[in-house]
Amino acid sequence: MALTLTSSAYEKGGMIPSKYTCDGANISPPLHWTNTPENTTSFAIIFDDPDAPAGTWVHWVLYNIPAEQHELKEDIPAQKTLDNGATHGINDFKKLAYGGPCPPGGTHRYFMKLYALNTQLDLKPGATKKQLIDAMEGHIIEKDDLMAKYKRH
Repeated sequence: MALTLTSSAYEKGGMIPSKYTCDGANISPPLHWTNTPENTTSFAIIFDDPDAPAGTWVHWVLYNIPAEQHELKEDIPAQKTLDNGATHGINDFKKLAYGGPCPPGGTHRYFMKLYALNTQLDLKPGATKKQLIDAMEGHIIEKDDLMAKYKRH
């Protein structure tokens, strides 16, 4: 069985409820994953929008999520390091937090990507998506993504 990322807030390919966007409470959605691969030491999450006018927009970077964890509850606090040890990177809003979809026009696709890693990353809070991707190189055991869409009304 492959690593599988889901959310109780929306389905793969579905629409993201406004609660999780700039038009609502702008909080992170609940996430759940199953089939953790053997030798997983930590997880990382990247949430981005490849349809942004200026190129891919990064909405969330979170890493060093403990391997024994299989979910993130909704509304993860905007802290450098969470109580479970997970660490926030910096998003394109220049925040160490989740930043919800807020497309300037049209329907955009948003990819919530989960990575199972065979290591704990040596990254301080505030790492960029690129720094995270570079640090994960050679350490990704498996990954899955949950694509959903959002259009402002």
